[in-house]
Amino acid sequence: MTKDNGLVQVASRYSVEETVARLQAIFSEKGIKVFAVVDHSGEAEKAGLKMAPTKVVIFGGPKAGTPLMVAAPSLAIDLPLKALVAEDAAGKVSVTCNSSEYLQQRHGVPDELIKNLAGAGAVIAKAVE
Repeated sequence: MTKDNGLVQVASRYSVEETVARLQAIFSEKGIKVFAVVDHSGEAEKAGLKMAPTKVVIFGGPKAGTPLMVAAPSLAIDLPLKALVAEDAAGKVSVTCNSSEYLQQRHGVPDELIKNLAGAGAVIAKAVE
């Protein structure tokens, strides 16, 4: 796991497709809603362009998100949460998301609510283990 510029990145031993499927399955198991999966590489291909497999999973839920947005309304710009699943030039797949610390600092999320954000990283890590 690496952290840089407010981003947390974890390696996945699975393909982009399988990593996304694993994320969707664990989110479902945990009662976390997947709002959308944006297939950037698929859309690029439709436009006649090439890029490495890249998808963004948009996820969250009102039980965790609503209290956060009530306390820090600007956080709505970063919610639902997003997980970028991408393959690099070497063929390695990783999942990248905003760190809870970054979101807390950016939006002034109260300490007592940070747990509502922090759990996402653990769920993502479990999906790629």
